[in-house]
Parts: sequence; structure tokens; C-alpha cells
Amino acid sequence: MGKSRRTVPEELLLLALDPTTGTTAQPQTLDLGLAGAQLVELSLAGRIVPEGDRIAVVLARPTGDPTLDHALELLRRRGSPVRAAHWIGGPRLGLRQTYLAHLERCGMVTAVPGQMCGVLPTTRYQASDDCTNAAIKQRLDTAIRTGVPPDPRTAALAALAHSVGLGKHLYPGNEGRSARSRLRDLIRYDPLGGMVAHAVMDVQNGLPAQQNRSSQGQGSGTGTGRSGTRATGRAAGGRVSAPRVGVR
Repeated sequence: MGKSRRTVPEELLLLALDPTTGTTAQPQTLDLGLAGAQLVELSLAGRIVPEGDRIAVVLARPTGDPTLDHALELLRRRGSPVRAAHWIGGPRLGLRQTYLAHLERCGMVTAVPGQMCGVLPTTRYQASDDCTNAAIKQRLDTAIRTGVPPDPRTAALAALAHSVGLGKHLYPGNEGRSARSRLRDLIRYDPLGGMVAHAVMDVQNGLPAQQNRSSQGQGSGTGTGRSGTRATGRAAGGRVSAPRVGVR
């Protein structure tokens, strides 16, 4: 995969970067969104396909992106299709830091060392090219303002941004309320992005653990287990019900 196009995980993280503080919005849920964004990007690259609420590897050939290829290899090792919510909620925390380091190596962000309270060392990140971030945001703005169906990549990015709670970061205050609502509505323009976004919200609501307990009693892969994930995503109305987390 060439670097002429930014990947969905890269764009999601760049959207979350606060240009004033150098930190990321929604840090506690962003890891989940990045895991979901990897699934979207691997699908766009033709490496995986959805099977209901599961993900199946159809081409194990590396993409050339080390972070995506690591995810692809983990999926391949599963040997059978895996539920998107189980994958996103798996023990792969730290994706935010992994992608920040990746963006720094690619020259998309610059790490700025500092101190908190004059003692604790901290690292803040600034986008190397403000025009790049503005262009990403402009794609969302255009889809929201015009109502023209966006391309699958933009629709998936909008769905993931909504799923991790970036709406209030991108469109703050009462004046941004209608934009946040339309951001949520863009989820319908990309079926895979929508499925992944609902899986991210399901993980935040603790559903994978409940499904694991249910599958132990009923057998994994039953129709009840699969429909439960989708029905919960719809019942939530596409809204994130997990506690809101401020910028850190």
C-alpha cells in the first residue's frame, strides 16, 4: 500500500489531535476506534470481508503498512471469521501511542517534549501540516453541509468519529448540534463502516463480555448472538452511551 493516500486510522487520529493542547480527544475510546479503523482500511484494501457481524480474511498478502499488516496477521492467525466487536475489544490497547509513533515516523506529526506541573515528563504532538488536517475535516464538512452521499472512506471515517465521541470535539457547543447529528447520520452510507462503528459502541457498552457469557451457554456463532450485536447498535440510535471523556 503506497503512502499517497492516508489510511482511515491515520485520518481518525489526526482528527482527534487538538492543535492547541497537542493531545488527543477521547483518549479512552480512541484505541477502540483505531482498531475499528484498521478493519475498514483492510476491507478497502481487499484483505478482509464482512460475513454478517464477523470479519474474514480473504487475502493475507501484506499491504506494506506495518501497523495494518500486524493486524492482518493477527486476524489470519484466528483461522476463522471473528466478530468485529470481539476483535475491537481484544487485548490490543495502546494503538493510540502506536499510531502516534507511526505518524511521527511518517512525518505527519511532530513530537514536542514537555513537563506536567514542571516535573512529570510529557509528550505533545503537533500536526506537521495543518492543511492536511483541514482537508480531512473539509471532507466531513462537505458531506454534512451538502447532503451528497460521501465516498465509502469518508463515510466510514464519519461513522468512526461519531462512535468514539469526536463529534463534540469537531463540532462543539450548541451551534454544532445539528452538525453532530448529521455526522451521526453519515453512518448509513457505508455498510462496513456502520457495522464497525456499531461494534465500537457495543464494546464501550460492555456487550462483548455479555455475548461471551451467552455463547458459553448456547454455543458460539448462534443467530441470537449475532443479532444481539446489531439490534443493540440500532437501539442505541447510533449514540455513544459510554461516559464522555475530556481532552487530555
